[in-house]
Amino acid sequence: MKTDVTDFADYLESFFTDYLASEQGVSKHTVRSYRDTFVLLIDYMSDVQGITVDKLSMTNFSRDVILSFLNWLQDSRKNSVSTRNQRYAALRSFCEFLERKDPTRLATWQSMRSIKSKKLPTPTVNHLTVDAIRCLLEQVSTKDRHGRRNLTLLSLLYESGARVQELIDLTPSCLRLDKPALVRLHGKGNKTRIVPLREQQVEILATYLEENRLNTPSQSGRPLFFNSSGAKLTSSGVTYILKTYATMARTVHPELILNQISPHILRHSKAMHLLQAGVNLVYIRDILGHVSIQTTEIYARADSKLKRESLEKASFDIIGKEIGELSWEKDKKLRSFLKGLA
Repeated sequence: MKTDVTDFADYLESFFTDYLASEQGVSKHTVRSYRDTFVLLIDYMSDVQGITVDKLSMTNFSRDVILSFLNWLQDSRKNSVSTRNQRYAALRSFCEFLERKDPTRLATWQSMRSIKSKKLPTPTVNHLTVDAIRCLLEQVSTKDRHGRRNLTLLSLLYESGARVQELIDLTPSCLRLDKPALVRLHGKGNKTRIVPLREQQVEILATYLEENRLNTPSQSGRPLFFNSSGAKLTSSGVTYILKTYATMARTVHPELILNQISPHILRHSKAMHLLQAGVNLVYIRDILGHVSIQTTEIYARADSKLKRESLEKASFDIIGKEIGELSWEKDKKLRSFLKGLA
């Protein structure tokens, strides 16, 4: 016996396949986040409202129901205000879709998306000092291939100010090591930005590419950073690497390394160091990709030369002499080995 499809199921499928994917062209990460929101909404309607998914209709939704769901996320599931607002952003997008799809209930959809997002508490931007970044990288031994990958990964994560997802999505084709050297990052909203690279970072990347045979056209589409199976690293994998060296650094200089650390803190640190060096805030936003789609035209887009001058102005020798002495590029035998690979 064929089961009737509810209007909720029909609208939801169209929202994901037609509206988000085709019309809006949102990223896969946005789709995943929105999907998780509706899974939670379905759970709420079943567990709290007593309406199973096969019976769920658009008539079951109202402003009060959506507000109750948001409160349930925060009170019962202990979601933060930020997560609550993120979930509501998905529902608000769905309501905007419904306004055009079913204008006969326009007032209902408008009332559902008229809920105000909760104000976030003033965030504290946790970041590491320049000395802390240097201390962290000094813990990475370059005596083995594993350590050399980790040094390349962590230094590039800081140097580029990349989000962790942007970093693990990199391939060799995203790098330009000839002057002017740069890395191409693909970020939120399917936006691509260019970040200049300093000479020291270029040298580290060039040696890493050579050692791992990633400097040929046939390897340009491979993950830049990969695990033992050859698959690209995950965000949890990068977090594990960072925390491993943070623990080591904490034993050396406990006053420098935060107790709670994540890859995003390196991004915050880069932004703070640029700001402390007197770099214009507009350039920092451009380098880090903070400009939203709606406000892109408000801000001046810095060209590559300005970005490069800004980064050079704020450059710090975070990979100091101690690390330089450990560099595999300084090891004559190892350098001969690497040249042999080519």
